Amino acid sequence: MASKEPVLTPAAIARLAELLTPPAETVYPESDGEPMAETDTHRDQMADSLIYPLKEHFRDRPDVYVSGNLLLYYEEDNPKASVAPDVFVVFGIPNRLRRTYLLWQEGRAPDVIVELTSESTRQKDRNEKRLLYEELGVGEYYLFDPLREYLVPPLQGFRLADGYYTALKPASHAEGEWEIASERLGLILRTDGSALRLYDPKRNEYLRTHGEEAEARRQAEARAAEAEAELSRLRGLLSRQKPDHNGG
Repeated sequence: MASKEPVLTPAAIARLAELLTPPAETVYPESDGEPMAETDTHRDQMADSLIYPLKEHFRDRPDVYVSGNLLLYYEEDNPKASVAPDVFVVFGIPNRLRRTYLLWQEGRAPDVIVELTSESTRQKDRNEKRLLYEELGVGEYYLFDPLREYLVPPLQGFRLADGYYTALKPASHAEGEWEIASERLGLILRTDGSALRLYDPKRNEYLRTHGEEAEARRQAEARAAEAEAELSRLRGLLSRQKPDHNGG
């Protein structure tokens, strides 16, 4: 007597289809829907005075990545586990464009993070993010209050030691202005009113902001135009002073 073919129930068929279907790839969004910065001051400080100078400072280092306001995901298959540091620097990874930063793929947490604190972020920056960055192994964490309304002093920092953050004591470099030396960057972070500047102690100079770089180019172009105009004038004078060999 022939044996009967086993009959699969609808539930079994659904389970089999589930097992045979490859798992959907986790999507890590490139935006969290939040604005890049709370105010013009915060945005200009982030892009002009920190990210641009750092990119230029390390432009010849193919193993240094500088970014900011980029989503950093720190748990694989968990798109909710993300943070978007205002400014961050990573040593030891390729300097290339990225759409997101996947920690498990890169294999390194940022060496330095700078957050520009504001009324809406100050509690999170000082508490949740500090604990998160400590857990992730971020070497140095700095907070700066451009409006000088929430942090006293307006520049504060932490450095990782034996897996835990140690608070860094800011030093006064001018009346009402503060500085902290970054071991990882080899630079000094200095407040200047509503700005946070980067000072290179080896060259004894500040890193140029994007605005300063643009102004320097305009001045160089103006000097070149003046030199060209003066050269043209002298050529005209010289041509008029040449002797007339035809007796004119």
